[in-house]
Amino acid sequence: MTKVDLNCDMGESFGAYKLGRDEEILDFITSANIACGFHAGDPATIRKTVQLAMEKNVGIGVHPGLQDLVGFGRRSMQISPQEAYDLVVYQIGAIYAFAKSEGGKIQHVKPHGALYNMAAKSAPLSEAIAEAIYKVDPELILFGLAGGELVKAGKKIGLRTANEVFADRTYQQDGSLTPRTDSQALITNHEAAVNQVIQMVKEGKVTSLQGINVPIQADTICIHGDGANALDFARYISDSLKDAGIEIAKIKEIL
Repeated sequence: MTKVDLNCDMGESFGAYKLGRDEEILDFITSANIACGFHAGDPATIRKTVQLAMEKNVGIGVHPGLQDLVGFGRRSMQISPQEAYDLVVYQIGAIYAFAKSEGGKIQHVKPHGALYNMAAKSAPLSEAIAEAIYKVDPELILFGLAGGELVKAGKKIGLRTANEVFADRTYQQDGSLTPRTDSQALITNHEAAVNQVIQMVKEGKVTSLQGINVPIQADTICIHGDGANALDFARYISDSLKDAGIEIAKIKEIL
C-alpha cells in the first residue's frame, strides 16, 4: 500500500491570541510542525503543543521562521546564510528543550513561510539551514518543497529529507508554489484539494495553474491548521486518502 505522511503547522497561538484547533487536528496527522516563537508561538504554547503531540503519538517537528511576528513570517527578508543558520539553531533549541523536558524527542525540521520559500530557491540559504540542522542532530529529518533547493542541500550534507507537497496550494509550472499574493494561490474546495493530493501521491505529478503536468515526489503532505474549516478538512483528507488506498504513516516509516 502507498504510504504518505500528513503534517500540519501547529502551536501558532501567541499570548492572548488563540489560533487553530491543534488538539483536534492532531487526531488526523502524523507530524506536527511547532512554531518556535519567531513568527508565532510562545513558551507556554510550545509546551502544550509538545505535550499534545506526545499524547497522540504524533512526530514533533521544529517550525523555524523569520523573526516577524507582525507579518506571521510570511514576508521575505534579506538575511545572510549565517543569519539563517543562527536563527534555525536557536529555534531548534527551543523545541528540543521542551521535548526533552517532557521525555520526548524531536523528529524533523520544516522551515516556515517566507524562509521556506526563500530556501526553496536559494542554494546558499538552504545549505546554511541544512548545516544548522545537521550540526544540532544529524538524525533529524528535513522537510522541504518537493524538488527544491532545501531537499537538495539536506541530501548533500547527509540528512534524511522529505519531499513536501501542499494540499491547499496551487503550483506553478516550475514546481514552485503560487505566491500567496495571487488570487489563485489557495485551493478552498476540499474535493479539488484532495484530488490534487491523490494525483501527486499516486501519479507523481501535479497540474500547474498553466495546465502543465509537473513531476513531483510526495513524501509528506502539508495541511494548514489556521483556516476556518481546518478541522473539517483534516478529517476529510484523512478519510479520502484511506478510501483511495493510501496509508497515512509516520515519515520514519516512509523514508
